[in-house]
Amino acid sequence: MRERILIAGLMMAALLAVAGLALSQSTQQNVMLVVNGQPGQAQVLQINGRSYVEVETLARLTNGSLGFKGNQITLTLPTSAANIPASSSPASQSATSAFSNDFMKAGIEEMSVIREWRSALVNAVQNGYPVTDAFVAGYRNQATTNLRLASVAASTDADRSAFQLLSNELDNMRQLSNKVLAARKSMNYISPDALKDDPLDQQILTCARSLAAMASSGQFQDDGSCH
Repeated sequence: MRERILIAGLMMAALLAVAGLALSQSTQQNVMLVVNGQPGQAQVLQINGRSYVEVETLARLTNGSLGFKGNQITLTLPTSAANIPASSSPASQSATSAFSNDFMKAGIEEMSVIREWRSALVNAVQNGYPVTDAFVAGYRNQATTNLRLASVAASTDADRSAFQLLSNELDNMRQLSNKVLAARKSMNYISPDALKDDPLDQQILTCARSLAAMASSGQFQDDGSCH
């Protein structure tokens, strides 16, 4: 409303100037004009107790633009900042993608158990050690318990998204362990380097690196490695 009133006054001043009317009791002075909180120098013409400013000056102070067509002057003001939806700031984005402390602790514990499980499995295969149900059960049960604790600790969107990736990592680790266990039970020969180029083992490693990077930054960033 204030902008409309001001524009109407300015348009009147411009028309009077074009018409070349001689006005009495007028004074002109340089003053500090503040528009929407932005100060600037402008010449203000006072006529019969009213204040007028050049429309060109107003356009400059408001970063607006002027258009001229015949006897019509169009002043276009920029959209008020109050009417522009505030974009998410880096701080708010970070808060949205950040992990809670409790989930971070539980997630790191789960990653540690899976890493130990894989290392023990790879070592057993490389050295020809027996892989038994009892050998696997200890790691599997602890990883299952830790995943449940991570689920309980998840309280943010980032936590819940990362939990799904942790769950995928555990599922892959179970599959790899079951494959080796089944081969041992059937007395099939397993080469010492059988897991070296195993696609499932490589996926577990890639996902583990991705999860470790997220844990280090404290932010959820899904690169697709754990799907």
